[in-house]
Amino acid sequence: MKELKALKVELTRFMMAYKFALDEMSTKINILKDEFNYIHDYNPIEHIKSRLKSPESIVKKVYRKGYDFSLAAIKDNIRDIAGIRITCSFISDIYELSKMIANQKDVRVVDYKDYIKNPKPNGYQSLHLILEIPIFMSDREELTFVEVQIRTIAMDFWASLEHKIYYKYNKEVPQHMIQELKDAATMAGQLDRKMEQLHKDISAFKQAESEKEQLLFPKDQTPFSFLETIVNKL
Repeated sequence: MKELKALKVELTRFMMAYKFALDEMSTKINILKDEFNYIHDYNPIEHIKSRLKSPESIVKKVYRKGYDFSLAAIKDNIRDIAGIRITCSFISDIYELSKMIANQKDVRVVDYKDYIKNPKPNGYQSLHLILEIPIFMSDREELTFVEVQIRTIAMDFWASLEHKIYYKYNKEVPQHMIQELKDAATMAGQLDRKMEQLHKDISAFKQAESEKEQLLFPKDQTPFSFLETIVNKL
């Protein structure tokens, strides 16, 4: 009984560490989002979703991969127990946000996979980061892995539907549909690049308008004070 209780405590603490890691990373990302919004008056993040693998899913993956059934082996080999998916508006937001996350003092990037510049054979696109962050328990510090996936709305839409289609066909999708899915991924990528260019063009237009205003109204002179000066000279 003592051994079973001790095992239960260890399992509970093991899963709690990943839950706390999710909470901490979610807080960091929300702070970065708010800071970016306040400074640039623009929010690069559309959605944030987190998930914790169930013990059943962990066991299935251990069995499928042939890993040792021990907490130490699971911790070393399965690095997506805690996962966060971030959906951004534009491709440039993905890279900007990934830099902001990597620059956090207590965050270490363990793995970086760019499936945007190098899509998977099926057309899947996303930026994957495996992060290691410290979690401070009552009697110890746990270095815990968190997987962060960052993608655009179009990438997320495609990945979600692709997953549903594969689930429906139990992963035995007809060959012609596999090609159509890949073509759809290419179209989603083209849409992202088109929207990215529109985003850049609009930003350049706003910058040009701002520079015109600066010429009309110097920094030390608001439109009201400028008009007041003209009135006083009359």
